Amino acid sequence: MLKRYRLKDYNFILLIMVLGLMIFGVICINRADSDFTMKQAIGVAGAFVIIIVFSLLDYHMFFELKWLIYVFILVILMAVLFFGVNVNNATRWFTIAGFTFQPSELAKVLMIVFMAGLLSKLKDEDQISRPKGLLLFVASIVPPAFLIFQEPDLSTTICTISIMLLMLYLAGLSYKIIFIALLIIIPLAGTFMWYIQQPDQKLLNGYQVDRILTFLFPSEHMDMNSQQASSVMAIGSGQLFGKGLTPDPDVVTVSSSRMISEQQTDFIFSVVGEAFGFVGSVIVIAIILFIVLQCIRIARRAKDAGGMLLAGGAASLFAIQSFINIGVTTALLPNTGIPLPFISYGLSSLLSSAIMIGIVLNVGMQPERY
Repeated sequence: MLKRYRLKDYNFILLIMVLGLMIFGVICINRADSDFTMKQAIGVAGAFVIIIVFSLLDYHMFFELKWLIYVFILVILMAVLFFGVNVNNATRWFTIAGFTFQPSELAKVLMIVFMAGLLSKLKDEDQISRPKGLLLFVASIVPPAFLIFQEPDLSTTICTISIMLLMLYLAGLSYKIIFIALLIIIPLAGTFMWYIQQPDQKLLNGYQVDRILTFLFPSEHMDMNSQQASSVMAIGSGQLFGKGLTPDPDVVTVSSSRMISEQQTDFIFSVVGEAFGFVGSVIVIAIILFIVLQCIRIARRAKDAGGMLLAGGAASLFAIQSFINIGVTTALLPNTGIPLPFISYGLSSLLSSAIMIGIVLNVGMQPERY
């Protein structure tokens, strides 16, 4: 499990950037709602320990256990459907000792680990673009994606599938197959958009359809767009340098007036914009981009396909999730609940991301030697 590593191969810059972003997240959460500050601070301490521990575990060990990991993913996703807590018509959480745990967040990270092991094996056998490899890939992502969709959690389902597809591309999928897939997917997407607008459609829940239609036709659904409108107003009110962590008590802010429900979670970027302005928002985006680029750098230097896919999958996770979250808070994307990595309140997302960063650090500690 443990190997001898060289200290100079440890990516301390990535570790410091992630730790700084997590601490910054606690500050933003405290401004949004101080009731959640202590739990998140405890989560950050736990996340730091997790990063260190996983960074010292040889990532090849997880490939040997990939099918056990896959079974564990299915078990926790099925368990939450039967024994989870129902909140707002969604069953996504367990409550343990006062803390909530969202299995789909952990499953998303574990699927990257599992898929890196599976695709690296298929790549070694030259099966990535062959029917056997493609069928095994599809068969392995359908069950967990279906279980997450049943919670229902459309945003996490889309995010997970997107990451898996990017990992398939990184594994060396033929461009011919990609072109054929696009010829099929684009017409299906148009058919999907037409179908969900039918009054008797069975594919999505009503609130999911409302969010999509609100994004496509905002002038016709203004009453359903209040959260995003308030978020945009908060970000815009921060102007260039923001209102600060402790704004004038006589001035009403979006955060203080609670115009955005659960602002500390999916809409935490509106706090960043309001408190730190355009400059602060750009710096946060730049740090997230830096973390993504560090993951890509580690992927390029990995000594084998498995390590490359692990670090590439992590880069995809943080990039896609950040893009969706910031896109939602700025009304560039339909309203959907997905956390901003390392910053949003939520121990499930924080600790799962910590596991992923720890594994990436271990990949970086075993670079290809020239």
